[in-house]
Amino acid sequence: MKIVKDITNFSSETQTFVTIGTFDGVHFGHQQIIEKLVSEAKKAGKKSVVLTFFPHPRMVLQKDAFLELINTIDERAALLEKTGLDYLIIHPFSKEFSRTTALEFVREILVNQLNISKLIIGYDHHFGKNREGNITQLTEYSHLYDFKVEEIPAQDIDSVSVSSTKIRRALHAGNLKTANNYLGYNFMLNGTVVNGKKLGGKIGYPTANIDVKETYKLIPKTGVYVVKATVDKKTVFGMMNIGNRPTVNGNHQTIEVHFFDFNEDLYNQHLTIELLYFLRDEHKFDSVELLIHQLKKDEETARDYIENNKPL
Repeated sequence: MKIVKDITNFSSETQTFVTIGTFDGVHFGHQQIIEKLVSEAKKAGKKSVVLTFFPHPRMVLQKDAFLELINTIDERAALLEKTGLDYLIIHPFSKEFSRTTALEFVREILVNQLNISKLIIGYDHHFGKNREGNITQLTEYSHLYDFKVEEIPAQDIDSVSVSSTKIRRALHAGNLKTANNYLGYNFMLNGTVVNGKKLGGKIGYPTANIDVKETYKLIPKTGVYVVKATVDKKTVFGMMNIGNRPTVNGNHQTIEVHFFDFNEDLYNQHLTIELLYFLRDEHKFDSVELLIHQLKKDEETARDYIENNKPL
């Protein structure tokens, strides 16, 4: 899959089959739509293209809106690559771009830039300035510019959007099993290991502090999780705490991972942390000794889970 960062940088002499959307989560529902696009494009001898926008339109048009996305744009790109897609176009969304009319969008982007042969879109899809474009206009334009339009049935699109909502709710509730089942993969957090207060090392549980720089990335419920990561091409397991560390008077949320049987320096490394199992809520303990006692129990439970749930 080739990633194109701006639609003006795209060119293809071969005609394209295109779908447009955010595809946040790239979950089972999204995967079915994209697999359909990829397979139909291959059969017709065309190239498959997903056109998405970043920043998310709501970030630009509703700056006060609270937005949580299941994936960062880089995570989304990595997941889409697994679908066999030919091209992912990530076009910068701006207020200026939002003023593109429906006709301009079809003529300049779909026809002139993407060399479109077929557009697969969701039910009740709107596009262009003030969301003026709809399936009726698209069908008219498709006859004018000689491309096909296929609208995905309402029930299929509903199940896709319901899945995204359910995934977010499940993550906020700590129901990781439900979220991962809908996703079809383990929910992940990506970030750089930064310096912390090194309190974990003093109590026998050194941690890597993960800095997730994307403020729009959904952070799941506070608590302790069983996790895995790949470090130097090796899979390592551990437990992660998301929370404010109330026992040691923490005053802001941190994401800290303790890896089992591991003592390498990870500072400044970029890690992908996969969340496997929700162990427990975060608690304030009356003493550091009680916290250590709980961490030992957590480690035992986590190791049992890892042992009994391979391969992961």
